[in-house]
Parts: sequence; C-alpha cells; structure tokens
Amino acid sequence: METKQVKEQLEGFLKANPKQAFSAQNLADGLRLEGASGYRQVLSVLENLADNQIVKKVEQDSYQFQGKKGDIVGEFKANDKGFGFVRYDENLPDYFIGPDNTMQAMQGDTVRVSMVKPAQSADRGPEGKVEEILEHAYSRVVGVYTSDSAYQGMLGQLRLSDKKAASFQVLIDSSSAEQDLHDGQVVVAEVTAYADDLHPKQLVATITQVLGYENEPGMDIMQIVENKKVPNHFPAEVMKEADAIPNEVLPSEWEGRQDITDQPLVTIDGADTKDIDDAVVAWKLDNGNYHLGVHIADVSHYVRPGSAIDAEAYNRGTSVYLTDRVIPMLPQKLSNGIASLNPNVTRLAMSVEMEINPHGEVVKHRLAQSVIESHARMTYDKVNDILAGDKPARNEYAGLADMFDTMGELHKILAKKREKRGAIEFDTPEASIVVDENGKAIDVVVRERGTAERMIESFMLAANETVAEHFDKKKVPFLYRVHETPDEERAKSFFEFAKALGHPVKGDPANVTPMMLQTLMNQVKDDPAEQMISTMMLRAMKQAKYSPEPLGHFGLGAKYYTHFTSPIRRYPDLTVHRLIKWYAANGYGTDAQEKYASSLGQIGIDTSTRERRAIDTERLVDAMKKAEYMEDKVGNEYEGVVNAALKFGLFVSLENTVEGLVHISNLTDDHYDYDEKHAALIGRSKHHIFQIGQKVKVKVIRASKKDSTVDFMLVNPEEAPTTDIKVLQPNRGQFNRDKKGGRRNGGNGQRGRDRSKNRSDKSGNKKAGDGHNHRQHGTKKPARGNGQQKHPFSIKQK
Repeated sequence: METKQVKEQLEGFLKANPKQAFSAQNLADGLRLEGASGYRQVLSVLENLADNQIVKKVEQDSYQFQGKKGDIVGEFKANDKGFGFVRYDENLPDYFIGPDNTMQAMQGDTVRVSMVKPAQSADRGPEGKVEEILEHAYSRVVGVYTSDSAYQGMLGQLRLSDKKAASFQVLIDSSSAEQDLHDGQVVVAEVTAYADDLHPKQLVATITQVLGYENEPGMDIMQIVENKKVPNHFPAEVMKEADAIPNEVLPSEWEGRQDITDQPLVTIDGADTKDIDDAVVAWKLDNGNYHLGVHIADVSHYVRPGSAIDAEAYNRGTSVYLTDRVIPMLPQKLSNGIASLNPNVTRLAMSVEMEINPHGEVVKHRLAQSVIESHARMTYDKVNDILAGDKPARNEYAGLADMFDTMGELHKILAKKREKRGAIEFDTPEASIVVDENGKAIDVVVRERGTAERMIESFMLAANETVAEHFDKKKVPFLYRVHETPDEERAKSFFEFAKALGHPVKGDPANVTPMMLQTLMNQVKDDPAEQMISTMMLRAMKQAKYSPEPLGHFGLGAKYYTHFTSPIRRYPDLTVHRLIKWYAANGYGTDAQEKYASSLGQIGIDTSTRERRAIDTERLVDAMKKAEYMEDKVGNEYEGVVNAALKFGLFVSLENTVEGLVHISNLTDDHYDYDEKHAALIGRSKHHIFQIGQKVKVKVIRASKKDSTVDFMLVNPEEAPTTDIKVLQPNRGQFNRDKKGGRRNGGNGQRGRDRSKNRSDKSGNKKAGDGHNHRQHGTKKPARGNGQQKHPFSIKQK
C-alpha cells in the first residue's frame, strides 16, 4: 500500500475513534500490512503524524488522534451558564471555552479545540475555541414522552432523565408516528439533529424503543441503564447458543483434567449470591507450610472465541449490580448454572494450587485445568460464626470447622505479608439498599466486613498475584490489572496537604511508595485527621485499569497482579483463563506469543472503559435510590461526617452512607471562604472551620429522587471548632467563591454529585478504581464532525 494511502486511512481511523489509543501493531493488523515491513511503514507514518501534531503518542507505542497542529482533543464539560471546559490531559489545566466558542457542544462530547488565549498562570488553563465536534456523547437519549409540542412537524417532546442534558429540549420528529406512543412512556430515541446557532438548546430525535411507563416498578433504574448504554437484553443468537450448552459436565470433558473431586473444597459468598465462581481449600503440610487451593469456574470452556456469547460478553465487559437486580455478563444458563460452582455437583475449573510458608511467601505453585466438586455452599456470616467459636455453627459443620481455622491462620499470615510490603487498606463502609416489592427504597443497611470476607479476599489476591508473576517471568504477552504510582504533582499536593495538618509524609513525592502512605495511615489511625487524610490520599491516586504492560499494583503494594478469579462477571478474567490454556497447550515460544500479542492492548482499553461504565451506572442508581429513601426523612436530624469541603459547600455522609450537600448559601451564621491548602471552609468573622472527617449534626431540608440529591443544613454550626488560619479574600486574587459550585479552570474542580463508590470485591479491589476497584467488540459509530444534520423543523410556532 502506498504511504499516502496508509496516512489517509490511519488519520481517518484515529479521527473516528478519538478517545482511544491504538498500538502500531494493532493498526498494521487492521490495514492488513503484515510482517516487519508493514509494521515499519505504519510506524513511520504514525511518527510523521505525531511530528505534525495530528496524533499524539501515548504510553509506549500507542497513538491517539489529536487534530490539526496546535489543536488539542478532549472531553467537553458544560456549564449551565453557557460556557464550558475541555479536559485533555490528566495533569494539565483544562481549556476554558467561552459561550460564543462552544459550537453548541454538549456534556461529554469529544471535541477538537484551538487556542484563543494562552494560560495566564500555572493553575489557570488557556482559553480555547471548539473547532469540531468529533464524537457526540448523546447519540441517543432516554426520557419521558409527552405529545405536547409547539413546533410544526414534531410529534412531541422528551423530558430527559439525564440531568447533565436536562437543559436541552428534545423534539420528537414525525418519523416516530409508527410507534404506539402515549404520554408518560419512557422511551429511547436516536438523535437525528443537534443544536446549532439557530437552535442552541434543541435536539431532534426519533423514538426507537418504548421501555414502559414512568411509574412502573424498576423503570427508574432502567432509565439509568439505558442512558449509560449498558446492554441488558441478550440477542436471540446468544440465548440459542446458551441453550445448547449441557446442564452437567459430560464424561468426555474430564479428559486431560486433574480430578480433585475428593478434596473438601467449599465456596464462601454472600447469602444472596447466585453466580458462584470460586471455591477454596486449605490444609497444613508436614513441613509447616500451608496448601492453598483456589479453584475458579472454567467459563472459557463454554464461552469460545468467535461465538455469539463471547461477542456479547465482550460488549458487556462486566456484570452490573444494581440494588435489586444484576445485569449479568453471561446468560443465566451459564452464570447461575453450569459455570456456577454449586454444591455437590461436578464442575470444570481452572485451579491455582499454592504452597505458602509461614512468612506468606508462595514457594511452589501449579496451574491446572481440573474437575472439582464443592462440598458445602458457605456464607460469610456462617463462616464468621465458626471462626468466632460459635458452638452450634461449629457443630453444624464439624467436618469442616478445623479447615476454616487453618484458613483463618493462613489469612492472618497473608494479611501480615501485604502490610509488611506496604499495601494500603481503605476500610470504607459498604451499604445495601433494601427495596420493597415495587422497587421503592425502604432502608439503607451498612454491611460489616468480617474475618471471612477478608479471608476470601486474601486468598483471591494470592491467586491473582501468583498467576501474574508466573506469566510475567515467562516474558510472554499477558493481560494484567495495573494500578500505577501516583504522578509527582498529585503526590506533591497530597504531601503538602498532610503536612498542613501536622502529619508530614516521609519521602520524596517524585518517588512515592506504598510504604510511605501506609506508614502515614498507621500514624493517623484513630486520629481526627484519619478520614481526611485517607480521602485525600484516594483522590491523589490513579485509576486502576487493564493493560498488557506488567506495571504492578501500587495500592496493593504488589509487583505482579492480574484478575483471574471472576470469569463469570469480568471479561478480563475470562481472557486470562484463555491465555493460561493457550500457553499450556502451545508453549511459550515466539509462534505461541503471536496469537494474542496484537490484541491484548485493545482488550485492556475496551474492558477498562466498560468497567467504568458499570461503575458509573451502579453509582448513579445508588445515588438515586438513597435520595428516594430520604424523601420522607425531610426534617429529620442526623449525625454525620464531612466528606468533602469545597467552595460551594460541604458534603456530609451519614452513618448509613447517604451523602448530602450543605450548600454554602445555607451556611448563614457567617461568611465562609474556601482554603484550598487545608481543604476547608473557614468563617470570616467567627473563624469556625469545616474540614473532611469532622463530625457534624445536620437536618434534611430537601431530598429528590428525580435529581438524585439530598440537601442538609447544619444544626449547630456554632459548635464547630475555630481556627487562626487566615484565608486571602477574593480581591487579593487567590480564592474565588463560587456559590453555584462552578468548576475551577485548573484544578480537579467540583466533584459535584459524582462521587464513586469504594465497594470491595473478593479480589481486594474497590469499585471506584481498584486503588482500590471492583470488580468488547463492536464498531464505533462514525463521528459526525461538522457534517451534522441541520434541524428539519420550522422555528415558527403553531
């Protein structure tokens, strides 16, 4: 292929996929330019495009679209006042986009921006102009239909359920007339025309799906699911393949597998868990070491590459857990049936057997395909009772009680080892939302993590690390779960924050280690500043992701880490199982390595993206349901803790994890200024101070399920401590009070209502980023660019 043609195709493809980076090998494969010469040609063209700032180089040999020379590509963040910001770099200040330069971009659009005015200071970004909308975030919308329309040629309008786009008017065009539409129905609509200069706040859309009526049980959650574009219906072809899978392990499937059905394996999960994918066993060896077996459902045996089930699993990326339901990655025939390690039935498994010495070191290990049988379906509560010495529980499971004691011993050894190497423990509370038969939230219950939960977490971590180390030392292509070291600027800001609170971090922020942060957390344990420092530490960390690069896991203090233990609900784990089988069958040579070498990077990007989609969906549903629960609590008073102090107010978390805002306009006892250095609001006259971790008493003044918000006011603000910290006034140019909660040009800005949860899974990861994090194929829709369709309706009203 001629170089000019390669350049045009590469530039066009990268422009159509502006949010993603692709390796040179991926792109060469996509253009069918095989061999070393094809790779070199693609690499040469990419380097030329990078030199001309049309693409930018990210990570090692990956490239991403950037735009014309001098332009940047980023995500547009809209403000209700008409202006916006564009985030294009994790560490650099955002571009400010004035109202006349937005090109009517919407929240989340991917845009190309030129510079209008350079940055005026280190923490204040440059001013820019949107030159092109590369990808619309709202290619489809979800809302409640009404037949009332003031525009000719339009059937009606939608009231959007996504508050980030609620300021836009969505008109339904006449092509939707074929649908049987009624007022109050929740519908999905494809956008056919976007806002322009003549119609700056109006979209036109065609209804493609009717979900049901607004007040039907569960429709509130489905609106969020559809808004986040979470696949929630299995195609007929997928169900057909699932139905063809046997309900039990066939005799022929035992071939080549280790038979360990006689070992007393058990599963330990929550009482309501149906997709059981891990079983464990442990015993003490004669040499004083421990045998630990972690046996994981062999999902890859049933989900084969190229199948419809596999394509749909890749598209989903992960199961999504939403209050009273699960949107599974796999059909229930698999997730709750043949691939679930139900008790007293034969199942296929992928096994990691480890010999662990009294120091917690894995001195031997073996990876194998096996046939297993769970001898008991245990719950966390029951195992906690056994470990606590409860006689009825120990009598009920007399044949297993001693093994649980051994497991408890081994857990302590493994936990001590993790602590010794610097693993950081963020023990944040987790809550379950209880709903009635109509799906209405009636309670929020905090769950305690006992020894059993922590024990299973220890075992899953050990298995994940062992698998990762095995393949890293083989130096073959593999998929890892990585959590990178915090960058220097974020680390420096955190170090300064901790020092301002009287708890300096010992060490260099340019070379921060987990041990530095763990030492700090040990120093502040049970100190009033503990929660404040813990929260700010989490914010300084990077988000965990999947990658073929073995970068280790900073939060866990682990040099090697992957996700191996949950293939029923995470596609990366399924991929890891396939890799283990591939190398076992084909060796570790160059030919074997080529099988997955070019695809793992994209798998890492796609599965990380879909994981974040799931996290966002779960977070939005939780926020909505917690607000629903609080709607009849207006006027009630509660004890709470300040979770964040920002320019526009205080976020306060109650004991049940419900969070609400004390807006600065409701802090009426004084005029409060924001001190960024101490992350505090400080009264100008009375000098009361409010900071993260501070206990307060609040009254509920508003709660809205529709907006997913809860608002508080302080009951006794005068009881807050006072300070002699002086805050520079706005006319001195250092701090700007923003009662609307607007985003700062340069900082991390307002967190608004978008706080991620930190719920743990069995792998010791938190759902908000693994640094603690829980826990696709398809072609992308071409970018519209400037060729978007104009509005087809007349502005003249009826």
